[in-house]
Amino acid sequence: MRIDVANSQIASAITQTPTNPSVAPQQGGSDFGSMLMDAIHEVNGSQAEARELQNAMMAGRPVELHDVMIAMEKAGTSMALTMQIRNKLLEAYQEISRMQV
Repeated sequence: MRIDVANSQIASAITQTPTNPSVAPQQGGSDFGSMLMDAIHEVNGSQAEARELQNAMMAGRPVELHDVMIAMEKAGTSMALTMQIRNKLLEAYQEISRMQV
């Protein structure tokens, strides 16, 4: 997961003020939803890579054990980060929904 890219895109989206409040700012055709989908696809790709290496090792193909372990840890860490981001977004949504207008 490219954390530095995601952080810079989120920071630039936060600091921009929209000229028309009904239209969200677009940065080169990418919005927050597509950025989240890209991140989820990247996490899915790392999990698929780890699964392929694990299956190859169990099938007896020449795969280094350390490559399998690194891929599995990378997939696990990416998933944990994704879950924490989801939790924070859910907390923020719940906090906003409790606000009185």
